[in-house]
Amino acid sequence: MSFLEVRNLSARVKGGGPLLRDVSLTVEVGEVRGLVGESGAGKSMIGKAVLGILPKAVEITGGQIVLDGTDLLTLPPAARRVKVGASCALIPQDPLTALNPSRRIGVQITDRLVDILGWTRQRAEDRALALLTEVQITDPARVLRQYPHELSGGMRQRILIASAFAAEPKLIVADEPTTALDVTVQKQILKLIAALQARHGTALLFVTHDLGVVSKVCQNLSVLYAGKVVEDSTVADFFGAPKHPYSAALLAATPKYTDPSAGLQPVPDAVIAAVRAEVEHG
Repeated sequence: MSFLEVRNLSARVKGGGPLLRDVSLTVEVGEVRGLVGESGAGKSMIGKAVLGILPKAVEITGGQIVLDGTDLLTLPPAARRVKVGASCALIPQDPLTALNPSRRIGVQITDRLVDILGWTRQRAEDRALALLTEVQITDPARVLRQYPHELSGGMRQRILIASAFAAEPKLIVADEPTTALDVTVQKQILKLIAALQARHGTALLFVTHDLGVVSKVCQNLSVLYAGKVVEDSTVADFFGAPKHPYSAALLAATPKYTDPSAGLQPVPDAVIAAVRAEVEHG
């Protein structure tokens, strides 16, 4: 059962060129789907389009975003915010800029529960305390009273993960949630996200440029180039036998940690030229 269906979605910079080109993908209930590709391929733009947080300079020019049977693009802005707020959440890329430096952690987690879901403040605070325990934060009562600058990068990211799962959404967009963290903390955060996703049965749209992350977290993936999906695949099929030459080139360009002496293999110019022609001329 598809909880999210993106159908032929196109977007562009107002007065400029395309950013998304007829993007179609689905996310089933409880599925983890990766969005992979080079920087600028449109991965984050898809997540922002689903959540209704595209930059003002970007406009959707066609397609549908069907969330739990409702095309979000047909709803008035206020109704869309309510629909998305009640069933979706975001784990952003940079925990330092995502958190308000002037507000305590507890308030930042509970406000969404009170304002969007209508919970009492006490119920929201109890939920926040339980979630900080679930994301393995020591002394959660103290952390709820602290400000973001008093916490490490890894703890701030755990706060954002707790906040995303707070209202028990059916879909979470994880927008490169480990990019700003060191390698050791990245591993801990990925393990935590995977455990919470499995425990809560939440669907994840996981944006990343790291194929190693995809292999550990995702079940299916969509490969993008210049705003267009060039391959849809299961993770097993992708790593076993990628169908598109660009996908195969991305895999070949991945560093070989089992063979440190192997040199890096850039994506060949001929592959780039071919996929660019495919995307631009269809």
